Amino acid sequence: MKKRVLSGIRATGQLHLGNYLGAVKGMLELQDRDDLETLFCVVDLHATTTPYDAETLPQKTRSVILDYLACGIDPEKSALYVQSDLSDLIPQLSFYFATVSSVARMQHLPTFKDKVKQHPDNVTMALLNYPLLMAADILIYKASLVPVGIDQEPHLEVAREIARKMNDTYGTKFPEPVRFATSGEYVPSLAGDGKMSKSVEGSYINLTDDLKTIQKRLAGAPTDGGKGNNIPTSGGVANLLKFVELFEGMEKRKMYEGMYLGEAIRYGDLKKELADAIFNELTPIQEKRKELEHKTSYVDEIIKSGAEKARKIASETVLEVKEKMGLL
Repeated sequence: MKKRVLSGIRATGQLHLGNYLGAVKGMLELQDRDDLETLFCVVDLHATTTPYDAETLPQKTRSVILDYLACGIDPEKSALYVQSDLSDLIPQLSFYFATVSSVARMQHLPTFKDKVKQHPDNVTMALLNYPLLMAADILIYKASLVPVGIDQEPHLEVAREIARKMNDTYGTKFPEPVRFATSGEYVPSLAGDGKMSKSVEGSYINLTDDLKTIQKRLAGAPTDGGKGNNIPTSGGVANLLKFVELFEGMEKRKMYEGMYLGEAIRYGDLKKELADAIFNELTPIQEKRKELEHKTSYVDEIIKSGAEKARKIASETVLEVKEKMGLL
């Protein structure tokens, strides 16, 4: 039996470089393996755990699907679907998972604490249960590999804990999922601190950004005088060097590091070359996306077919869990 892979990205609209490098590139690598069955989704239910615009959510969900396909997710190899198309099954499983999960464990997670700081007036049960929903996303397919960024590791640890507890308590047979890491597993913010995120303006580059927009976003990245006795390991300069490594290669990064320790980096030149390198990688993705925007029926059929494949597996898992828990 093939091992399964599951990954999903929140319905925030157009994907950014953090999504692309941290998750999508891992999806592309795994979907080409003959020993794996891959399922990828847009997690629109997760978007409802913090304040959101209900009117624009469907458009944002659709936008992520288009980005997936434009990046190379192949519906012939991977099931591609929208999380809420299984809203009768995934939340149901997350409720069963709540029977083996403590409130204290959920409150202890760093992501929960961060969201509480961001939205102190909107600390809901949905937000508290976010890790249970993510665990259900993964375990409902008994997925053992999850291509996501390193920032999601605390949630994966919760999924592993739940798998163990469900197996021990009820005799289920859930695998303990592990993260599939990519070279861009942590993509830094252009603003200088933390990771690239849609919630922090000025920190990200969208996959749909044109060259001028990319240049403008990079221009705002913080720098220093261009030279020093030690290569920075955090902050704006360290982040720029990481982007150089990801888009221009390690040799180019080492060249800039040598300049930093010597005659000094000319950041204007670095940012211009980096913008060109990023745009060159994004150009074929953008061209493919424009084509897909006009193929409404084709995309609709992909989503429908993906949901049907996902539902078949998910229904079997939920049925098994209900039997083990004495609910049938």
